[in-house]
Amino acid sequence: MQSEIYKLFLLLYTDQYRERASYQQQWLQTSMIKVSLLFLVFLGIFCLSLFILPHCRPTFYRIFKKKSTEGFQSIPYSVALFSAMLLLYYAFLKQHDAVMLISINSIGSCIESIYLIFYLIYATKTARIYTTKLVIFFNIVALGLIILVTLVFFKGHLRVSIVGWICAIFSVCVFAAPLSIIRLVIKTKSVEYMPFPLSFFLTLCAITWFLYGFSLRDFYIATPNILGFSFGITQMILYLVYRGETKALVLPDSNNKVQLEQFPNANNVQQSTVNQNQEGAMNYGVAGMISNSQVVPSELNV
Repeated sequence: MQSEIYKLFLLLYTDQYRERASYQQQWLQTSMIKVSLLFLVFLGIFCLSLFILPHCRPTFYRIFKKKSTEGFQSIPYSVALFSAMLLLYYAFLKQHDAVMLISINSIGSCIESIYLIFYLIYATKTARIYTTKLVIFFNIVALGLIILVTLVFFKGHLRVSIVGWICAIFSVCVFAAPLSIIRLVIKTKSVEYMPFPLSFFLTLCAITWFLYGFSLRDFYIATPNILGFSFGITQMILYLVYRGETKALVLPDSNNKVQLEQFPNANNVQQSTVNQNQEGAMNYGVAGMISNSQVVPSELNV
């Protein structure tokens, strides 16, 4: 009799324990889903801000007002579109856990396409031809070649890995581009071309993409953003160091060079000429995995 009571008690206790464990597991899963959704929302905000923020400055308002692109370059927008489309291809190959990559880079592709169309409307004939060549080279020839080669010669996981490596290498190259801006800031002691909000969102975006890639064990996404985070911190430190110094103004000359000239009301006059071929990387960007993805343009006429 006592044995039967003990077995009944043990059975009831086990059922209660299972129910409690099941409830705790469901609560934990629900909490993780909420945290993941919140994390993805912040990731989307940071990444989309890097697509939109650089162009919300007076650049396009100035182009619209003067009906001319003046010395502004289309390279950042072409590279940004290529980066977003390349990441879209990687996301479609990956399939699993790629919703955020697809959604952010789809929106980014649309935004950059709008910027390019707007640029082409007001560009000179020479700039329009040059921009068209850039778009054809990056988004038709280069991207088409990558898609063709990977689809024909590689299969399955190997194909995903190769495209992932291409994305990672491209991101590292783009992340290295701000070195020219950092050098320019140190040389001119001016942060005119390195706005703090841009560097701040660059850093936040790099951190968020790193955590996203690390949580999914996608090191093609996570690894390049370590470099992006480092450059973002460096830029913010430089901004704090030189924010009170003389500001510089970019003026194009007849030799297709950049003149760095001080504002009229400044105390010390500084001038510096930078050849376009040497400083071509000043129009720098962050890939969508920074970037992401996303490419951050500078307004330098280079």
